[in-house]
Amino acid sequence: MRNGGDLVVESLTALGAECVFGLPGQHALGLFDALRRSALRYVGLRVENNAGFAADGYARTTGTAAPLFLSTGPGALTALAALQEAAAASVPVVAVSSQIPSAGLGGRRRGFLHELVDQQASFRDIAKSVHIARTASQIPSALAGAWESALTAPHGPVWVEIPQDVLLAATSVPPVTTLRAEPRPLAPRPELVTAAAALLAEARRPVILAGGGVVRSGATGELLRLAEQLRAPVACTYGAKGAFPWEHPLSLQSWLEDRHTTELLEDADVLLVAGSGLGELSSNYHTMAPRGRIIQIEADLGKLESNHPALGIHADARLALADLAEAVPARTPDGAAEATAADLLKRIRVRLDAQNLDLEQNILAAVRRALPDGAPVFFDMTILGYWAWSAFDARVPNTMHSAQGAGGLGYGYPAALGAAAARPGGPVLAVSGDGGAMYSIAELATARQLGLDVTWLIVDDGGYGILREYMNGAFGEATATELARPDFVALAEAFGVPATLTSADDLARDLAAALAAPGPNVVVLPAVLRMFAPTHLDAPDPGATQHS
Repeated sequence: MRNGGDLVVESLTALGAECVFGLPGQHALGLFDALRRSALRYVGLRVENNAGFAADGYARTTGTAAPLFLSTGPGALTALAALQEAAAASVPVVAVSSQIPSAGLGGRRRGFLHELVDQQASFRDIAKSVHIARTASQIPSALAGAWESALTAPHGPVWVEIPQDVLLAATSVPPVTTLRAEPRPLAPRPELVTAAAALLAEARRPVILAGGGVVRSGATGELLRLAEQLRAPVACTYGAKGAFPWEHPLSLQSWLEDRHTTELLEDADVLLVAGSGLGELSSNYHTMAPRGRIIQIEADLGKLESNHPALGIHADARLALADLAEAVPARTPDGAAEATAADLLKRIRVRLDAQNLDLEQNILAAVRRALPDGAPVFFDMTILGYWAWSAFDARVPNTMHSAQGAGGLGYGYPAALGAAAARPGGPVLAVSGDGGAMYSIAELATARQLGLDVTWLIVDDGGYGILREYMNGAFGEATATELARPDFVALAEAFGVPATLTSADDLARDLAAALAAPGPNVVVLPAVLRMFAPTHLDAPDPGATQHS
């Protein structure tokens, strides 16, 4: 007999879902029982937060919404950190949670298992929107509204809540076969495009800063066209890896934590910021103080001019860049912009070469050599990941991801599992430190059970390496950063996952072999890495000089 759970899976199928992530729980059993009567593929993780990260990785890889099934109370709350990352990085995860029976709702405090006074309140500060279904007939429309919200720019996670009794009760609602959810296009206002085009046409030193919105909206072609028409150098934020060709003569790459880059952005007479809110990491820790005019294209209304005065254009990056490319006349190449980009990269190279960082750069280069072009890589919050933000050539848009949105540990491996579920048969790489790896070590069982093609590179430095660096730099010594940890090779093999102990010299070879092998693999690299020297600590006070 069909019940409310069937309405959920039928609705998701009608909306175009093919895969569901999650973890069963007592109140959500109606959801999971309905899965066996549907064509939806289920990818079950061992921890709810990891299930959320896996849904995040799937959504980033496919560009569509990823359903996440959660149970009430502790199960739902355990996924909060994953949903915060999805919110910070504008990832469309559709979280469907059970709720205690309807008889316990409304503040009656009847003492049901997992009872919260107001469960949805815990998610309102994180989810883009909250949708409640209290009867069976409300379920299809609630899910359609959530799906549309998740995929309307700016993308983001949404929350759907359904009581246990509604999921379990038999329903006479006809099977859901058609359901409309049409994300609304966010086009720029023509008068803003005209004003921005005039500023860019008159600019003598235009520079473009591409943010993650360029990648999410599929605007890489529009960005390239506009940059070449303007002869404008292009820098990419950490969320925009691959948005602009790394070796293009106009490429400034992604060295945003370098004062040389910060100063070049500050010196632009017109700085075009596309798909970025100019937050902490994109502004060299809020030390960037542009002296020229700023044009900011941003789909998230709350981020428009939130850090700098600008000509703000509330729009999807692809639509706005396409309109600007039509409106801005092409300039005759004179080589000046290309020379500016080349000079910047040379000065950055000189600074790095003076810091004895060959080990770190060689390891990152080995990862790049081993990873096939087009294969996704998911970096955890680890020193090698921090290096990758600045120094890794993604080569193909939307193939390098990290938890730099919210900055939580444990993202890399479960997110890579989600990506592998989205592209079966192709290799996926996850990179973690030993501290971050312990957050998701249980998911080796998931990878083995499902045969997912994910290679996990664990850089073992005996502790929370980046926090060790920060504390040593700030206080002269580190506290609470050193960790006892397992033999990761033996631990992986205990899960039935092949594992290799490698070295810096052998990393490219061992990693390439693991990526070429079917199914899950683990490669362990014992190494203590260092970060390049920060450049923001002695920067001038931006509040004293900022104007636009």
